[in-house]
Amino acid sequence: MTVRPAIAASDAATTIENADVTVVGGAGHVGIPLVLALAEAGLRVNVNDLNRQSLDTLKSGRLPFIERGAQSVLAKALADNRLVFTDSSDKISAGGPVIITIGTPVDEFLNPVRQVVQDCIDAILPALADGQLLVLRSTVFPGTTGWLASYLQAKGRKLKVAFCPERVVQGNGLKELREMPQIVSGCTPEAEREAASLFERITPEVVTLSPIEAEFAKLFSNAYRYIEFAATNEFYLVAKSAGVDYQRVLAAMKHNYPRAQSIPRPGFAAGPCLVKDTMQLSAFARNQFGLGHAALLINEGLVLHVVDDLKRRFDLSNMTVGLLGMAFKAESDDTRASLSYKFKKVLNGQARAVLTTDPFVTTDPDLLPLDEVISNSDILILCTPHATYAQADLKGKPVLDVWGHLAGANVIR
Repeated sequence: MTVRPAIAASDAATTIENADVTVVGGAGHVGIPLVLALAEAGLRVNVNDLNRQSLDTLKSGRLPFIERGAQSVLAKALADNRLVFTDSSDKISAGGPVIITIGTPVDEFLNPVRQVVQDCIDAILPALADGQLLVLRSTVFPGTTGWLASYLQAKGRKLKVAFCPERVVQGNGLKELREMPQIVSGCTPEAEREAASLFERITPEVVTLSPIEAEFAKLFSNAYRYIEFAATNEFYLVAKSAGVDYQRVLAAMKHNYPRAQSIPRPGFAAGPCLVKDTMQLSAFARNQFGLGHAALLINEGLVLHVVDDLKRRFDLSNMTVGLLGMAFKAESDDTRASLSYKFKKVLNGQARAVLTTDPFVTTDPDLLPLDEVISNSDILILCTPHATYAQADLKGKPVLDVWGHLAGANVIR
């Protein structure tokens, strides 16, 4: 491992037709913070994305989702003519690095889908020039970067391949790019040097690894976080079975005790990365990743446990259940892989009716105003701990709060 301090950024002087760098998938959750960080560093960025609606939103000066602190940066990037918007795979700028930020899903068997990466590369390959730096930013199955280098070589192409994993917290990506180290790897010393020089423009330092080390670093980080959530959720279930308030126990454990500070509070751990990356790691380990599989059973099973517990205590068939929060995490508008929708699906077969609300989500036409959900529900479940719910008048309705977020509410223990 090598750690290098960042170098100062210099102003770019490139015409709009010849961008300094292309970000494929640049209008997505991973792409936008990176695009804006590069533009803020003085580079002209080709924002390449097949999602024309998101591109149009960006061109209009708006963000398609919550990214804190990004609005003013976007406005300045547009005013300074630092963004080029392209919507097809043949519109890749040939004069600078190309960074791939597309999603990398798992299939119905929770195995990685490498074909997504290959299809993307095949689509843009005719537009790439030999000698260009090609950076994978998306989370990939271990060995994918090396495979890509061999794949391109077999096609007679001479591209410099690097892997620089995205590790930012969604919604705070721009801030974290400015403040946190970036991991950089390359399949050749030249690819590593060029990738490091690029990321040094936007981050305080870079940490260099081999490609497979960098791939593991990203997967280990997300799997460890997922396992942490599983541990505290299991503690919650054990305490609950004993009739003990886990939140009181957790608060006592953490009070002025440094070794317990990293224990997260219990909750519905989800989102587009934690489960997926844990399962990618498991697939690499030939499903011999017991901790990862246990974490999946605990975190995904928490929803079912909550519903079963409510069924034992209430006649849900004659009750309307209100779900508070449909995003996968607090203060976010992203519903991808949110366990709130698992609640909705399970309860639709158990309760008289299910009502849903969220102050941030704009993509779900079934959402209702908070006051309406509270008034018309017999029982509430806090699915996502948005700050607004801590101040809301729940009208004395019983509410299940795994998170320990609602002080003073009529919480179901």
